[in-house]
Amino acid sequence: MSRRPYDAYLYIGNFMFGRHNEKQKLLNFLLQHNPDGAPAVLPVIGGLAVGKKTLVSHVCADERIRSQFPSILHLNGDNFLSIVDHEKTMLGMDLVVVEFVSDVDDMKWKEFFSFVTRTNRRSKVIIISKHERLARHGSVRPIFLNELPYEELWYLFKILAFGSADPTEHPRLVHIAEGFAKELHHGGSLVAANALADVLRRNLNDQVWFCILNRCKKVIEKNLFAYGQHPKLRLEQGHEVDLTDFAFSPVSPLRIIPCTSSCSTTYDPVKELPQLTLGELLLDPSVRPKGEFNLLSWESRLPPYTSFIHLVPNCTQDMPEGTHLSGRKRRGVSL
Repeated sequence: MSRRPYDAYLYIGNFMFGRHNEKQKLLNFLLQHNPDGAPAVLPVIGGLAVGKKTLVSHVCADERIRSQFPSILHLNGDNFLSIVDHEKTMLGMDLVVVEFVSDVDDMKWKEFFSFVTRTNRRSKVIIISKHERLARHGSVRPIFLNELPYEELWYLFKILAFGSADPTEHPRLVHIAEGFAKELHHGGSLVAANALADVLRRNLNDQVWFCILNRCKKVIEKNLFAYGQHPKLRLEQGHEVDLTDFAFSPVSPLRIIPCTSSCSTTYDPVKELPQLTLGELLLDPSVRPKGEFNLLSWESRLPPYTSFIHLVPNCTQDMPEGTHLSGRKRRGVSL
């Protein structure tokens, strides 16, 4: 693991924490010539918010890749066939990145791949998806992005939570931070790690940290009891998640609807609705607007600067189990 200063990988876009093996595999794929004279296809498969798009964006920003692929086209499952209608303007494309939020019909993929082959056999295609079935379209072995190993997650979370402070001067906070790392490793995500660390870093107080840790555990226990599923799994499946216990003094139930969809890869939050960050709501529940609002859990500081925004509907306590929001997805394109 690279031991870099806090701001070296959090604020500078040309450095990404971890994923060294995956990064090298992706670089090798892009720099090698297509062996059989046809466009090579590499699927990048991984769960929700593990850093698939961040990995691809980071590698595409490499000078070697930019010099070899002067044209990089980003598509999604909704519009990837639209390039077929613009063949005359697409003759110079070299690298195509396609994000799929659901499986793709084999005939549509065949049409797309035939077009890429016809326009430029030197082209390469990267598939980004959480669905392992899409690995069947790859011409090389997929890159599977799993959760970070505990050692890496613990190191990253400690650096994020303490910032410029020296952890050795706060032994009790280090012990509490280990508790956060264990909870995150068992079912958390990089989004949750960043969102929580952002709040903790501004409050280097052991009572505050311990209280937030206990409330994280209560949120997990409550969702397991009510729905029989971990909150992360419910988010991945597009179901509501109960976050009421995150607030220090909850005045009413707080349930979020993850903005995900099988038919859309972009989601612009309703501009008329007020927006709060998870940190603001966690520290001061009184700032909660009346009625519906958008909840920003985290906005990545690394390309492609994904914003993870969810809808908090009105009267969520009356919503039936399994309610989810179709046609909406987090804005942007991870961590």
